[in-house]
Amino acid sequence: MADDSFATVASKAPITAERKIRSDLEESLPKPYLDRALIAPDTEHPDGSKDHKHNNMSVLQQHVAFFDHDRNGIVYPWETYQGFRAVGFNIIFSFLASIFINVALSYPTLPGWIPSPLFPIYIDNIHKAKHGSDSDTYDTEGRFVPVNLENMFSKYAHTVPDKLTLGEVWNMTEANRNAWDIFGWLVYEFTHQPMIIPSFCFLQQQQRNYWLPMNFRVSAKGEWLALYMLAKDDNGYLSKDDVRRCFDGSLFEYYAKKQHEHSH
Repeated sequence: MADDSFATVASKAPITAERKIRSDLEESLPKPYLDRALIAPDTEHPDGSKDHKHNNMSVLQQHVAFFDHDRNGIVYPWETYQGFRAVGFNIIFSFLASIFINVALSYPTLPGWIPSPLFPIYIDNIHKAKHGSDSDTYDTEGRFVPVNLENMFSKYAHTVPDKLTLGEVWNMTEANRNAWDIFGWLVYEFTHQPMIIPSFCFLQQQQRNYWLPMNFRVSAKGEWLALYMLAKDDNGYLSKDDVRRCFDGSLFEYYAKKQHEHSH
């Protein structure tokens, strides 16, 4: 019975064996179950992202703050567009992303009840816009949950440890879908027909020579597809470190700097 109290696999639930969780995290990451307000650590980076300033923002706020170009605590659609362009996405994708993101996330973050026609996103209230069917690597207050990042890769990174293929990213987002996630369902119903999206709709600098078939269900799928297109390596893998740095926004800073240097 003592061993049973720490069991992570149930024989009558084979999915628990297929999607394994780690039990050794405390060997390299102190208190991995403790939600972090200011940094996004993992087993290789227990102190979070080097040279990334948290400015006393929650990790979720840091993720969004990259898009706040005038640093007034509000992200407007044109700032979202500028942010996507800054990291390397092209005009088409940046325009569509700015519309979808701000329309979807603006109202929950507003300080009052009256909608704004400018669709601003208030960073102070961004935790109110946390959607369902996600990885729960942010908690409901915008803290970072290290154990969920680690388990994301132990469950779904079957090809290479700590790296995800596009198929594994897809499988993860499918597994994370919540029943009765009305927001996700409404978006799916609106865009449920299979789409073939050319790669040139995503990145302006890194041209791809293949097409991505997808049933565009979001919001989680769209977020992860964009991250994959941005950060995948030459072998088609998305690394755990890039995912971690996306959560605290330092990945955006890296690609913006890289794009700036490339243009000069």
